[in-house]
Amino acid sequence: MIGGIPHTLATHGWWIVSRSAGIVAFVLVTISVFLGLTMAGKPYRQPGLTRSLKALHEQTALAALVALAVHGLGILLDPWLKPGIVGVTVPFAIGLHRFWIGFGIIAGYLAVLLGLSFYFRRQIGPRRWRAAHRATIAVYLLGLVHALGAGSDTSSPLFLLWVVGSGIPIAMLFAYRVMSTRGFRHPRTIKYSNISE
Repeated sequence: MIGGIPHTLATHGWWIVSRSAGIVAFVLVTISVFLGLTMAGKPYRQPGLTRSLKALHEQTALAALVALAVHGLGILLDPWLKPGIVGVTVPFAIGLHRFWIGFGIIAGYLAVLLGLSFYFRRQIGPRRWRAAHRATIAVYLLGLVHALGAGSDTSSPLFLLWVVGSGIPIAMLFAYRVMSTRGFRHPRTIKYSNISE
């Protein structure tokens, strides 16, 4: 005990806060990306479902930004790591896990830009906004690389189960969206014109 505070919390309290917020942020980003791909790909349609998915997508994206801010603040205030403002805000500037943390910082910047761009769609223009919003998958992938490379829970079965369980449907939805954007059609849906024999 240190001043009535458990030793672990006294010496690693901010690291625990940052670690927890990082996990929450990654989970929320995963959910938000999944919902975004579900709406964009439109694999199925149900009355009233799109509006509910859109609201949930927006809320999870904003909650992820809050969790990302807490994640970065926790690292900044960690008395052992002591990264400084530069280490937290400049990609690849920190010494420990330089590349993995650098990818996380880039993912954070992208998440902020794409998340807040929702409120500037009119100024950006619908077409440009949708084109830019496709980079959301990069936030998920960079966040995943960051978590696997610098995270403390990558060996946890629960974490690995979440990554695999969420990564497979996201990959499938992303592939569906790419094929839909390129005009891919299943052979059964192609209408052939009458050809005289």
